[in-house]
Amino acid sequence: MEGLFTANNVWMMICTALVFFMHTGFAFLEIGLTRQKNTINILFKNIFIITVGLLLYYLVGFNLMYPGEFNGYIGSIVPGISPPENGMTPEYADGGYTWWTDFLFQGMFAATAATIVSGAVAERIKIGPFMVFTVIYVGLIYPIAGSWKWGGGFLDELGFYDFAGSTLVHSVGGWAALVAVWLLGSRIGKFKDGKPQAIPGHSIPMATAGVLILWLGWFGFNGGSVLSADPELTSLALVTTCLAAAAGGVVAALVSFLRFKNLDLTMFLNGILGGLVGITAGADVMTPESAILIGAVAGALIVFAVSFIDAIKLDDPVGAIAVHLVCGIWGTLAVGIFSTNPDHTFVAQLIGVLCYAGICIVSSFLIFFVLKKTVGIRVSEKEELEGLDAHEHGMDAYPDFRLNEH
Repeated sequence: MEGLFTANNVWMMICTALVFFMHTGFAFLEIGLTRQKNTINILFKNIFIITVGLLLYYLVGFNLMYPGEFNGYIGSIVPGISPPENGMTPEYADGGYTWWTDFLFQGMFAATAATIVSGAVAERIKIGPFMVFTVIYVGLIYPIAGSWKWGGGFLDELGFYDFAGSTLVHSVGGWAALVAVWLLGSRIGKFKDGKPQAIPGHSIPMATAGVLILWLGWFGFNGGSVLSADPELTSLALVTTCLAAAAGGVVAALVSFLRFKNLDLTMFLNGILGGLVGITAGADVMTPESAILIGAVAGALIVFAVSFIDAIKLDDPVGAIAVHLVCGIWGTLAVGIFSTNPDHTFVAQLIGVLCYAGICIVSSFLIFFVLKKTVGIRVSEKEELEGLDAHEHGMDAYPDFRLNEH
C-alpha cells in the first residue's frame, strides 16, 4: 500500500509540473500571435497570473473550492490551508496523493482561467484593471464555480460531469474573455469599412512552440485528473487526449483550406487546441473512436467560430474564445452523447453549461463594467499605436544590442 501511495503521489507531482509548464505554452502562443511592441506586456500579465493566482489559491481559493460539508453553492472563506491528520497518508484521497500535492495540482488549474482572458484582450487593455480583474476572478469566482462540481456541490449531485475542466477551467475563462472583448472594443485597424483585417503576429514559430508545449502539458492536465497513477485510466486519458488533438488539428486545417483556399498554420494550431479543450471534459469515459470524432468536430468549430467572432465585430487576437469557450461547451455536451458511463446525460451537461455561463457572464461583466466606468480599461490611442511595452513598462522585448557608434 505504501509503495502504491508513493507511486501515485510521484505521478501527481509530475502532472503538476506539466500543468505548470503549460503557462510557458500560453505565454509563447500569446506573444507569437500578437505584435512585437506588446510582448513585455503579455509576458508580465502571464507571470502576474501565475504568481498571484497561487497565492490567492492558498489564501482563500482551495478552501472555497473544496469546502467539505457546505450548502452546495458557496462555501465560507477560511484563510490559509492546514492539512488534516490523514493528509500525508494513504488514508487521504484514497491513497492517490498527499494533501500538499492536492493543493498544488489544483492551484495550477486556477491560474489558467485568467490566462485565457489575457490572450483575448491583448494589445489594448490597461494592465492595472486587468490585474484587479485577475485577483477577483481567480481568487473568488473560479473557486466558487469550481465547488459546484469538483467540491461536491449542487451540480455534482445533479450528475453533471467534467473530468478535467472543459467547462470548469476553459469555459470559465472563455465566458470572461467574451465579456471583456465586448466591453473593451477592437484594436485600432482590426475592422475597416466593417470588414475584418488581418493583424499578423510577430512570431509564428513561437506560437507553434507554444501549442506543442500546451499539448505536452495536457498530459498532466488530463492524465493528472485521474487523481492517481491508475494504469488503465491514465493510459486511456492520454490516448483520447492525443487522438482528439490530432483530429482537431487535421480537420481545422482541412476545413480552413476548403473555405479560404490556403493552408493556414494558425488554424491548424488552434484546431489542435480546440481538440484538446473538447476532450478534456470526458477523456476518461471515451473510446478512441469517440475521441477522434469529438476532436474533429472541435476542429471544424474552430474555423466557423473564428469567422463568426469576426463577423460580429469582436476582436480576439489569439482565438481564445473559439478555442476555450466554443470547444469547451462542445466537449462538455459531448460527454452526454458519447460517454461510456450511462449515468452521464445530455440534460445534466446542458444544465451545467448554462449554470457556468450565468455565473461567469454576470461576474465578469460586473468586474469589467465597474472598472470601465471608474478607472477605464483601455489604453489611449497613442499608447496602443506605439505599443504597451514602451508605455506600460518602459522596456523593449527585443532591444538592439549593436554598439553605439561614437
